[in-house]
Amino acid sequence: MTTTGAGRPRLRTRTRPGATARDEILDAAAELFTTRGFTGTSTRMIADAVGIRQASMYHHFSTKDDILAALLLGTVAGPVEQAGRIRAHCGDPVVRVYALALFDAGQLAGSRWNLGALYLLPEVTTDRFAEFRSLRDRLMATYTAFARDALAAIGGRDCGPGTADLPFRLVEATISARSDAAAHRTGSAVTPHTVATAALRTLGWDGPVDAVSAAADALLAGLAESCPQADD
Repeated sequence: MTTTGAGRPRLRTRTRPGATARDEILDAAAELFTTRGFTGTSTRMIADAVGIRQASMYHHFSTKDDILAALLLGTVAGPVEQAGRIRAHCGDPVVRVYALALFDAGQLAGSRWNLGALYLLPEVTTDRFAEFRSLRDRLMATYTAFARDALAAIGGRDCGPGTADLPFRLVEATISARSDAAAHRTGSAVTPHTVATAALRTLGWDGPVDAVSAAADALLAGLAESCPQADD
């Protein structure tokens, strides 16, 4: 008999990706939240989508809010950790900002479900999701710091107040580009490299990007090899 991680029998065999029942619950919730809406999804729907009893799901998550919090944190925790690795292993501020934008846009564009679309849920403004908002603010501040260093290194024309904030905003635009592509049933023309290049251009970089792009690719590949979890 197939069982969940808690040793409880399943209603059907495993059909979702994930090494654990918790992973499967998160995948099912991600699909339902992004297709049916958060308020339109019940915990019973999530349990049914996984093929487990509702009581088994509560072994892993006490509430629907807990599931949403875990999904949201997962979208920013990886980039925050990767930013620390990039800072530690790369001395070129231009490559640093490109690499962070490339990694972050890549995970937003390549994730199984478009979880960034959940950022604007009214529920996310409540105290329950303060940890997510704090970590996202930390990521935003890291982008700004990287961008300021790159601006100084590039020494280009001053584009005005708020310029250093633009790379973060451009990366998060990947979310809406993905939503629009899904609505029109087309593939998104916006690639992570397109986003990273645009981020660099907003900081005044007006030369070729091939060398910067190649350096960022090599950096991220090296980090993925030395820290496999960074590429999850």
